[in-house]
Amino acid sequence: MKLTALSWNLFHGRDFPPDPTLFTWRSRLLRLSERNATHIQVNRALLPEFAQLLAGAEWDVALLQECPPRWRDPLARACGAEAHRSLTSRNSLAPLRSLAARLNPDLIASAEGGSNLILVRNSLRFAFCFSGEQKANRNAAIVERRELAIHTGPPERRTMAFARTAAGLCVANLHASAHRPELAREDVLRAAAAASEWAGEAPLLFGGDFNLRPAGSPAAFAELRERFGLDGATGPQAIDHLLVRGLETVEPPRQWPAARREVKEDGLALRLSDHAPVEAGFRLPRRPEMR
Repeated sequence: MKLTALSWNLFHGRDFPPDPTLFTWRSRLLRLSERNATHIQVNRALLPEFAQLLAGAEWDVALLQECPPRWRDPLARACGAEAHRSLTSRNSLAPLRSLAARLNPDLIASAEGGSNLILVRNSLRFAFCFSGEQKANRNAAIVERRELAIHTGPPERRTMAFARTAAGLCVANLHASAHRPELAREDVLRAAAAASEWAGEAPLLFGGDFNLRPAGSPAAFAELRERFGLDGATGPQAIDHLLVRGLETVEPPRQWPAARREVKEDGLALRLSDHAPVEAGFRLPRRPEMR
């Protein structure tokens, strides 16, 4: 079975035009849109735009980072998917933070709080016949959920979400510490150890925002490959990755072109997030016990 995976850091549900002069205090404080000849920068809730883009893309499993926690259910409904979420940092007083983010997303920015979200579409639900324990869960796309705090000290809490799908694929989604490669390396390796243990012999998709570039941290990616069998970095300068073990790579991970994450607003381009989604295609082996 061929499946498509997507990893995307949502930038806390905000837009990120290529022209830095469009980021102004006028927009940030007064919520006024800024424009140039090609792009627009807005300061408003963009859930409909993100949901529309994700719902219209072809994927079976999506790994989302910096996802506003309140977006879990709306995104799952829009995409026809089942969700598993792990909260990251700044999630105390969640109702007040959510209200502030609805009123002025750019002013509160990441202070709304974040989460790592796994979405599994129904395309994986009946991909195989079921046997044993999975037969009892045949109406679920996700049959096991776990989470792990991979970093608890300064500068902030980081987590990994883990899900086992009804098709037998295990998925781990993480966002490692930023601006500190030594901490990011520890986060990623700690997550890889737990995900590998939890997955057992099952195929594993291990992805997210590692905040590590293979060109700058080759030893970390070598350890992921040699110790855990996880391979397939997006590129030497990339920080968003979809590594796999036990899956055949059909289409190597690649970043979307910038225009693909843009939607139209008043005839101009509204570019979603400061990260490009990473997409890859894999082939999931049929397990012998599934008849």
